[in-house]
Amino acid sequence: MPVTISTWNINSVRLRIDLVAKFLKAVQPDVLCLQETKCPDDAFPLKRLARLGYTHVATNGQKGYHGVAIVSRLPFEAVDRRSFCDKQDCRHVAVTLSEEAGLKDAAVIHNFYVPAGGDEPDPAVNPKFAHKLAFLDEMREAETLHPVNGARAILVGDLNVAPLEHDVWSHKQMLRVVSHTPVECEKLGAVQAAGGWVDAMRAHVPASEKLYTWWSYRATDWAASDRGRRLDHVWVSPAIGDRVSAMTVTRAARGWPQPSDHVPVTVRVEI
Repeated sequence: MPVTISTWNINSVRLRIDLVAKFLKAVQPDVLCLQETKCPDDAFPLKRLARLGYTHVATNGQKGYHGVAIVSRLPFEAVDRRSFCDKQDCRHVAVTLSEEAGLKDAAVIHNFYVPAGGDEPDPAVNPKFAHKLAFLDEMREAETLHPVNGARAILVGDLNVAPLEHDVWSHKQMLRVVSHTPVECEKLGAVQAAGGWVDAMRAHVPASEKLYTWWSYRATDWAASDRGRRLDHVWVSPAIGDRVSAMTVTRAARGWPQPSDHVPVTVRVEI
């Protein structure tokens, strides 16, 4: 069964609910995973999403900061939320899709918002960067992120690391910038390797080509300068590693009114 899944760091779901609606009407994914929702669970815009046909929602949110959510046209069999680094900062939610969603075999979708890490890439002087590195280490060790025995799993989200040379506008200039430092890239790679995850985006766009999902608000003309980074990712478990039939980055969303600095990524997976 083909399932379309989108991931988007929305940078406040209530502020940008009109953009979410615009995207859902245009792309019509089965499942949309949002990060940085900045919204407590009891204030999530459920009614607006239900009118758009997305009646199944799993949230893990708090006021003003962080937060993740999964909104879906397909019902969930189960919802799971995990805390990392002994912090209740709302950075993960997972759902299981099964027979009720029309799937013969169950599939788990993990939605993550990895800490950004601050500005100084030195854990000794920057607690935010130390937290980011510890978070990635804990992801690597998490048994639930090690799909085995043919398990169908998808991991998406703002992982806040651009790991490959052409995931940033200038590899040389970005080596000392948080999100592309060697230690971050190594640790994200270790998370991916520990679970045998397949990078679905790079399965469709070769590593030799530039691929971005984020452009800074600080850029006077983001499109002209094109100093982007690929901070948003879609990984699939080995069992479905060859079943991602399409991948799209909605770059145009960066130019919408009051945009997020991230844009949506959508994949079609034959589960």
